[in-house]
Amino acid sequence: MAAETVTTERLRRARFAVAAVFCVHGAVTGSFATRIPWIQEHAGVSAGQLGLALAFPALGASLAMPLAGAVSHRFGARTALRGLLVLWTLSLILPSLAPNVWGLCGALFVYGATAGMSDVAMNALGVETETRLGRSIMSSLHGMWSVGALIGSAAGTVAAHLGADARIHHLVAALVLTALGLLFCQGVLDVRSAPEEEAPPRFSLPPKSALVIGAIGFCGVFAEGASLDWSAVYLRDELGTSAGLAAASTTAFALTMAVARLVGDRVVDRFGAVRTVRVGGAVATLGGLMVVLAPHAAVALAGFGLIGLGVAVVVPLAFAAAGRSGPNPSQAIAGVATITYTSGLIAPSAIGGIADATSLVFSFGLVTLLAFGLVLGAGVLRNADRKAPEAAPAGGVPAQSGGPAA
Repeated sequence: MAAETVTTERLRRARFAVAAVFCVHGAVTGSFATRIPWIQEHAGVSAGQLGLALAFPALGASLAMPLAGAVSHRFGARTALRGLLVLWTLSLILPSLAPNVWGLCGALFVYGATAGMSDVAMNALGVETETRLGRSIMSSLHGMWSVGALIGSAAGTVAAHLGADARIHHLVAALVLTALGLLFCQGVLDVRSAPEEEAPPRFSLPPKSALVIGAIGFCGVFAEGASLDWSAVYLRDELGTSAGLAAASTTAFALTMAVARLVGDRVVDRFGAVRTVRVGGAVATLGGLMVVLAPHAAVALAGFGLIGLGVAVVVPLAFAAAGRSGPNPSQAIAGVATITYTSGLIAPSAIGGIADATSLVFSFGLVTLLAFGLVLGAGVLRNADRKAPEAAPAGGVPAQSGGPAA
């Protein structure tokens, strides 16, 4: 099929559109997270039952993400993203309606499945847009996801402070985010498979390349999840800080991650993905050592900040490398996403289990070793470096050989 020309201006609009989609996706997560206490009380579940239910989003995502490639192949990237994103934003309504623990588990399974499939679809489009632009954008796209999560959580905090019913809050949020998602999806590239291209299997195991890349993503997400969930506890229990200062460390870490991702593309464009992750791994390792050896809170706070700074671009670059590692980008991205989701799921509980058996200091020694793994394994991300597109006629940028883009 002849390649359709996409103008540079059209690509710029597509970049902003896919960034806005990332922001909407993050806002759903932020909206849900802030109302978990209300949902727990409404469903009448214990802390242990809530912990069980909160494993179901990752389970749903892990099972559903491999299906995203077949959906995109059949309907085209834009239509697939539009449909999957709508399912994701509307799924926000379900958890607050759950009457008991089993209803909550079912609702969160659907919530996670739609989150995972839309996540794969938008990351695949992000990689495609980055490749055609000829410069790195994946880091800032994930930064926009963090911005969306902060916006969603801020709105949820206000709603909780006002005592709003989460069913009403999430209904309004879901409708607003659905409308915004449909609007922004209009601007993304519409990549379609060539007629002669073989459809990917409906469900398959990730390719070996995705497993190797996913191992690096695992290290980064484990360090991120451990720091987000345990930094406050570490400061309180190990260093005796006040509850307010301990809680502030979590917010500071999240902001560090968001800012680093928003500016990370410039660093990647200048130094390349491998060097960026290798240096980031060294920075995160230094941060981990500062946390483990901290004599007082200020050193530990700085250490957590360095961990966030060092691992911020790992996941975006892992997705970019996966998207360029083989003939089925969505399948590879789904494989990496499954591994990173799993890492994010097990990190908090693993840190707690190790801390119970040894100490929290020892747990963050493990985090430091995983951060050092980024230094050793960064070479597998060399595919994450964007390749400049071929020269295009009349000031345009040609579509990839996989099919046309509107």
